Amino acid sequence: MLGFKSASVPVDESGKQYHLNVRKGDVPRYVLLPGDPGRVPLIASFWDESKLLSTHREYVTYVGKYRGVDVAAVSTGIGGPATAIAIEELLRVGADTFIRVGTTGALREEIELGDLVISLAAVRYDGVSKIYVEPEYPAVASLDVLLALIEAAEELGVRYHVGITASSDSFYVGQGRPGFKNYLPKQWSDIHVRLAEINVLNFEMEAATIFTLANIYGGRGGAVCAVIANRVTDEFAPGAGVENAVKVANEAVRILREWDYLKAEKKINYLSASTLSEWYLRGRKRGWRE
Repeated sequence: MLGFKSASVPVDESGKQYHLNVRKGDVPRYVLLPGDPGRVPLIASFWDESKLLSTHREYVTYVGKYRGVDVAAVSTGIGGPATAIAIEELLRVGADTFIRVGTTGALREEIELGDLVISLAAVRYDGVSKIYVEPEYPAVASLDVLLALIEAAEELGVRYHVGITASSDSFYVGQGRPGFKNYLPKQWSDIHVRLAEINVLNFEMEAATIFTLANIYGGRGGAVCAVIANRVTDEFAPGAGVENAVKVANEAVRILREWDYLKAEKKINYLSASTLSEWYLRGRKRGWRE
């Protein structure tokens, strides 16, 4: 068994990260991040090829190709702290683009079970992002990833909504659900109602951490979540829309790779309306896998 460098640098002598058990070269730049380890093989089932790379604790890692693009899927487990570990170690081995593929509870009546929510930004009710930076620092999605998710949803013809998400490390009390013996502090008792009043679309548990860390480190983050609950109508259907969220995330990776290729070719750093128009026209004429 290989030893680790030190307590402050938990990497073994081969370069493997302590939690994910991956090293540089093992994963590509594009990584899909479901919370549930069981969702990783579901994501990979839509790829052209895939293989299980590692499994350790809540972290299951698959790598493969989707429509010719190198991609990875890594489960984060539940909540910000475990997600931050995944982001830290993935950045260390070369990944830089992260898309959460999750489930969520809607806070507005018009958002139906099975719909998707694509996050523009996230309210930081998580704890770990506050360790990294002061609360005033915004948790926002990367423009490229946001647009790629929207484009993918449009191409696939699925119902989706775009807006602000709230991320909490608490599934029960922190999202306005009664705890054991109906314990529910007053400040959280109607949090879902107050958030809906200021046009927050949904509650989930990881997006704020992904956005904050990605922005701090110069990476890119995005999130697409399937609506499996609605707090207004009090409906709950685990699994609703999950396959659509997976398909949209996979397609977004394909789109991002095409946009990244085009930006490199044109020697530009940012997408513009004219660049996207050129991509659309070129793609229709000859495809992008040549």
